[in-house]
Amino acid sequence: MTIQETYREIEQTLGLVPEWIRQMPESGVNGFWTMARDFWLSETKVPNKYKELIGLAVSGATRCKYCALFHTEAARLFGATDDEIAEASLMGALSMMGSTFINAQQIDYDTFKQETLDIVRHVKSQQTSQAA
Repeated sequence: MTIQETYREIEQTLGLVPEWIRQMPESGVNGFWTMARDFWLSETKVPNKYKELIGLAVSGATRCKYCALFHTEAARLFGATDDEIAEASLMGALSMMGSTFINAQQIDYDTFKQETLDIVRHVKSQQTSQAA
């Protein structure tokens, strides 16, 4: 696909070709657009609303104001409520807090892994006993 054909497809899908895409090297535009079109914008196993809420949480963690704005509005476009957006933001913050502490403390990975698996087994057994 030529760059002009790719730009045409982007414009048909998004209504315009964003300036930041026009500034990408031509050799990267087709690959970026193909992944954006076929994974990010398409319905996949993970619903679009959830993908955008994940994107929002990652945006907060990486401190990207561009991504935070985009993924917030895209999440709304796909039906996310303000409460869901706030929860996704808090999940990103909570994950970053835990990650920062665990990495700074240099917690042994094998111990962390075993404890995590033990926790999952315990919660599953609690769920099973409550369902019975």
